[in-house]
Amino acid sequence: MRAIGGIWRWRHNPLRRGTDLAEAWVALSALLLILLVAPVVGSVIGTVAQDVLQRSVREQRLSHHEVTATVVREVAGSPLDVDPETTTGRETRTRVVADWTAPDGTAQHGTVLAGLRTPHSGDRFAIWTDGHGRPAPRPLDSVTATTHAVLAGFGAALLTAGAVEGGRRLIVWRMVRRRYACWDQAWDRAGPDWGRTGTGC
Repeated sequence: MRAIGGIWRWRHNPLRRGTDLAEAWVALSALLLILLVAPVVGSVIGTVAQDVLQRSVREQRLSHHEVTATVVREVAGSPLDVDPETTTGRETRTRVVADWTAPDGTAQHGTVLAGLRTPHSGDRFAIWTDGHGRPAPRPLDSVTATTHAVLAGFGAALLTAGAVEGGRRLIVWRMVRRRYACWDQAWDRAGPDWGRTGTGC
């Protein structure tokens, strides 16, 4: 609104300089770009990110399998680990030696993280594996993927708006520098008769 008001105010003002009107037009152009282009960029980036992430969700659902493992023993001296793949990131897990059956039917044995605070031999818990039974990360869920896509779109819109505002400030800075240089030249020409001489800048 300040840009629009500036253009209207300087429209027929006899004191208007060319740079005043130019600065107002630059501000208006930047405002329109922020209001119109930034949301479009954010929407496009968010949509692309959503497509990519949802495709990854579908692929992980096909390649990752949840199986039941049986505790053989707890790993000696194993501290409680925080599972970064949970929704809150605060679920603690314990390292145990366990047996499980892979999706292809082969028997597997190894050290994995169990969602048990005090695991005992024979306790059962769920783990995620790939098609060959190797432990795999928890697959990405659809809600988390959508959240990441929304954040990506929002971030792209903010970056676009920031870039436009940065460009506006750079242009105005260069205009001001040019204006000051013009004033310096006018003062040099005016000399001691500055009170009777117009600069035209």
